[in-house]
Amino acid sequence: MSFTTGPADAAVDVAPGAPVVAKAVDGRITSVALTNGDGRAVAGQLSPDGLQWTSTEPLGYQKTYTLAVTGEGADGTAVTKTSTFTTVKPRTLTYLSVNPLDGSTVGIGQPLDFNFDEPVADKAAAEAMISITTEPHVEGAFYWFDDKKLHWRPQNYWTPGTRITIDARIYGKHVGNGVYGEEDRRVSLTIGDAVVHEADGQSHQVVTKVNGQVVRTMPTSMGNAENATPTGTYVLMEKHDHMVMDSRTYGLALDAGGYVTPVDWAFRMSHSGIFFHSAPWSIGDQGHRNVSHGCLNLSPENAKWVFDNSKQGDVVVVTNSGGPALEPTDGYGDWQIPWDQWVKGGNR
Repeated sequence: MSFTTGPADAAVDVAPGAPVVAKAVDGRITSVALTNGDGRAVAGQLSPDGLQWTSTEPLGYQKTYTLAVTGEGADGTAVTKTSTFTTVKPRTLTYLSVNPLDGSTVGIGQPLDFNFDEPVADKAAAEAMISITTEPHVEGAFYWFDDKKLHWRPQNYWTPGTRITIDARIYGKHVGNGVYGEEDRRVSLTIGDAVVHEADGQSHQVVTKVNGQVVRTMPTSMGNAENATPTGTYVLMEKHDHMVMDSRTYGLALDAGGYVTPVDWAFRMSHSGIFFHSAPWSIGDQGHRNVSHGCLNLSPENAKWVFDNSKQGDVVVVTNSGGPALEPTDGYGDWQIPWDQWVKGGNR
């Protein structure tokens, strides 16, 4: 009898993300020992028929391993094969962060957000490492905003009740230029009720629909002529019951008309500082004129209602504000990119 083993004997620069495999030819395997340089055994599993052994725990980076396989031929003769190999030394490792978090219930507009902390040169390899399973099945596509930021979304909004499992197996795998994955990630989440806030800059009203039914209409005041709120489809991101809004964080100095203002019941709509929030000082303008620096001002009661009845991933559609189109990179502006452009993959 004989064995085939992988990695091959004397192999170097082996990526530790793939399992070690030993197969029997004209016989069966009776025992296997895979050990690192310190003599610690690596766990594995032998198939019931004795024909294949596969390691079941990951290898380490920059380590030497010895594989000893013993088997028995048809005539009862014992055969042993020993091989040694060395795993790769990465130039650096990359950590993958995933948003939403595990266990989340999010809105129908939520893209799946993947961020590598090192530039990815082999984007096709990185995409192949990320498995996205949905129930019921949903077709979707990846889109690279830059060399680190990758999103996945369906063509249209998610259906409420959809269950999503993300299995990102990047550990031990090469994403190009000597960069290897640091840690696997697994995330499960659920799509909640369809909440859509329709904000009209001419009527100065926000109409909120839940699963297609109007549940609330609220006066608002958007950005004034100098700070017109961008139009388009926003996705709610994070909320704060109390926060201080500082225009200097997005480049507007105090002596140029900026502000430092404490606010309540703030729900972020964009990276550029656009929020739903309580604005008791503009109640007289809400429903009549746009006077804010770009945010959607609401009364304290209405802002608290949005805060309590909205979640990450819910949708805000802004129309008739007089502002420019929302940039796709400003928060989760993914829905600003047409599907025929999205499927091309972006900065791939």
